[in-house]
Amino acid sequence: MNITCGTDIIEVERIKKGIEKFGEKFLNEIYTKKEIEYCEGKNEAKYEHYAARFAAKEAIFKAISPYLQNKYDITWKNMEILNNKQGRPYANINKDKIRDNIEIDISLAHIKEYAIANCTINKK
Repeated sequence: MNITCGTDIIEVERIKKGIEKFGEKFLNEIYTKKEIEYCEGKNEAKYEHYAARFAAKEAIFKAISPYLQNKYDITWKNMEILNNKQGRPYANINKDKIRDNIEIDISLAHIKEYAIANCTINKK
């Protein structure tokens, strides 16, 4: 068994400024339609949720990079951060470009100023 991990933290204000400055161009470059719908449904806390998903994608990339055929094979939109019925986050990833069979586990946290994500990858 081989386990890799990745962690990322980001200031919520940084994501908010990106969204306010670049609008849909920024959103559509980083997030999937489902992610945008989810975050927009969070009203005033939406920027925290966007930031948490951004951090999750960064953490996933850090953890998954040893298993990629080419580091350019995974893009922002190849990774989708969703929640199950119980509210637990999970990652949908296009695994066509990954050399090995892996399991991904993520954890997200956010407050008004910061969002953090942790990713653990278990190679089967």
